[in-house]
Amino acid sequence: MPTGVALRDVREQLFAAAERILLRAGPHALTSRAVTTEAGCAKGVLHRHFADFDAFLTELVLDRIARLQAEAAALREAAGTGTVTGNLTIALTSIFGPVAVAVVSLITFRDDLRARLRQTHPRGVPLLSEATEMIAAYLIAERDVGRISAGADVAILAATLIGAGHLLFADRENPPPDSAAVDRAVAAVVAGVVTGSPAAP
Repeated sequence: MPTGVALRDVREQLFAAAERILLRAGPHALTSRAVTTEAGCAKGVLHRHFADFDAFLTELVLDRIARLQAEAAALREAAGTGTVTGNLTIALTSIFGPVAVAVVSLITFRDDLRARLRQTHPRGVPLLSEATEMIAAYLIAERDVGRISAGADVAILAATLIGAGHLLFADRENPPPDSAAVDRAVAAVVAGVVTGSPAAP
């Protein structure tokens, strides 16, 4: 690794290497040596920037959460445009991209990583919890503009959508579901609360 490379550049290279390993071989293959080999840098580089490997993995998860928060703002701004089902289908497909699904698997695979994440994320599964908040915020915005019924329990709806999305996308052995399959799942969850839905009161 050349001297003078900015810390952020090193972090991004190491994170990208870790994500490639996760996608290719799963969480069991993710080691500090595998990451530095994949990144094409010396073994000591990772440990110069992170206290230990679990600290590196913690930052990797937090980086994915930060990216999700940027998507959350864009989704809230979509309220009142397109269709509720269409917006949610796009959001779930983005949330459960291959890297995010692999990171969730990593969180459930490593006990030490979960313990570290509990220090800042004491409830739920990190990344999935933030995704649920993202969907809930969007549903609240749609409720505010009248496209979701006033009595809708957005917290339950958001959790149900994330649960359904995770089940649809979690199978790493087969191709991810197409948009039609995601759209059907979304429509089934929100059918009773989208204004103008045949199932709405």
